[in-house]
Amino acid sequence: MLNFKFAPLLAIFAFFIQSSLCSTNTSDLTPPVEVVGNKFYFSNNGSQFLMRGIAYQQNTANDSSLSFQDPLADESTCQRDVKYFQELNTNVLRVYAVNTSLNHDACMNIFANAGIYIIADLSEPDLSINRDSPEWNLNLYQRYTDVVDMFQNYTNVLGFFAGNEVTNNVTNTDASAFVKAAVRDVKKYISDKNYRTIPVGYSSNDDEETRVAIADYFSCGESSEKADFFGINMYEWCGNATFQSSGYEARTEEFQNLTIPIFFSEYGCNADLPRRFTEVATIFSTEMTDVWSGGIVYMYFQEENDYGLVSVNGNSVSTMADFQYYSSEINNISPSYANSASASAAATQTLACPAIAATWAASENLPPTPDESYCNCLSSGFKCVVSDNVDSSDYGDLFGSVCADVDCSDISANGTSGQYGKVSFCSDKDKLSYVLNAYYEQENENSSACNFSGSASINSGASSSSCSSNYTPSGGSSSNSSGGNSSSSSSKSTSSSTSTKKSSGSYSARQISKVEILAITTIVTGFMCGISFVIFD
Repeated sequence: MLNFKFAPLLAIFAFFIQSSLCSTNTSDLTPPVEVVGNKFYFSNNGSQFLMRGIAYQQNTANDSSLSFQDPLADESTCQRDVKYFQELNTNVLRVYAVNTSLNHDACMNIFANAGIYIIADLSEPDLSINRDSPEWNLNLYQRYTDVVDMFQNYTNVLGFFAGNEVTNNVTNTDASAFVKAAVRDVKKYISDKNYRTIPVGYSSNDDEETRVAIADYFSCGESSEKADFFGINMYEWCGNATFQSSGYEARTEEFQNLTIPIFFSEYGCNADLPRRFTEVATIFSTEMTDVWSGGIVYMYFQEENDYGLVSVNGNSVSTMADFQYYSSEINNISPSYANSASASAAATQTLACPAIAATWAASENLPPTPDESYCNCLSSGFKCVVSDNVDSSDYGDLFGSVCADVDCSDISANGTSGQYGKVSFCSDKDKLSYVLNAYYEQENENSSACNFSGSASINSGASSSSCSSNYTPSGGSSSNSSGGNSSSSSSKSTSSSTSTKKSSGSYSARQISKVEILAITTIVTGFMCGISFVIFD
């Protein structure tokens, strides 16, 4: 009979056996993926990484307080679906919104054990950059960095999208300046927090007039500002098209000199049902893999838009005809893979930014990095502030009223001119109080000037603050709003741009024999791995 006074040693052996013999290290199955030039590579062996992805998100909310369902927070659902992803040779899932208040360990481990990476959007429906009135502000910065904090420790996080189809035509290209500022600040946040390097990029729509300029815009400039990758939601290949007739050949020529990875962040035209996915063989052929890094099929769940690979009813999953056709295609690819060791000097080059033109109006000069301490300091000195009982939905009328009488440039942001006010990233409440206070001071602090029919009030606790003087917003580019040379992805590339936690401890114990070690190891291995042994005296 075993002597159980060796319980501490038993615990040590249990930990060792569990981690070394009974389970697979998920980082071995999903080593971090890195960017070198225009390709993704496995960090452990330098082999090229091509996305065999599926979009994975339902519209139903996890609870009544949210408008979306986080697919990475439901262990039973992830366990249910992972076998279907494995049948489809999947190595990437795209998730459009995550809930940072929920735990994701179980699902992330399930997918890591299946060799599946996650690429996640940083925004969510109520916190995203609005193409019609773009801002890069404190609330968005907090949301984006919260997602990074939640997911940075998983090695199977491939990357983050800082925006999805924010600019979608020539009328709103200025919004791209705000998304690129988000890319810059999230990259810096990851670096400042000493997290592992996680790529941050953008997912664009396939707009004929802007698709080349926007790709150039996100890949141009200093390495600290440019996106690490560029996705494009493309549905050009419909039915039994070809490399030439689909437009894939033309798109490949347009992006052949892009200096960051490009891939289909969505694909799978459904003009002809069922979808036969004849494009898959071409996407993973030598015609495309030197330029493109694979793609993500839209989508897993069947919904009203008829893009589903499976139909889900409760815990029951039924595969559709699309599933069978896609499975046949994706399981018969045999791509040739590059190696990071063969990346040329061109891998460190970047493009010149597109010039302001009729079809492109995003400045190289980016919005400043949101600074919470500055906004808090500034607001503490307001003598006239918006009343707490004013609903934020009524702010617009107040802005319109007061900005008719005072200069509101300090709260404004213009992605075309590259001019950003020093309060432009603060909360709407702080911005409104800023201009109300400016009007109050302009009117010699007359009490009647801080009323606005009861919407404003005197702040008797205002402090004397100097935080507004000599303030220069940080994070913005030093280039002027009209700078940059015309360039396209098909033109020649130009100028270059270039924690392990340890613990120690001691444990004193009587030496034990090899027989005792073997006995303990055998029992621990049996319990941990689910193997039954009968041990006789």
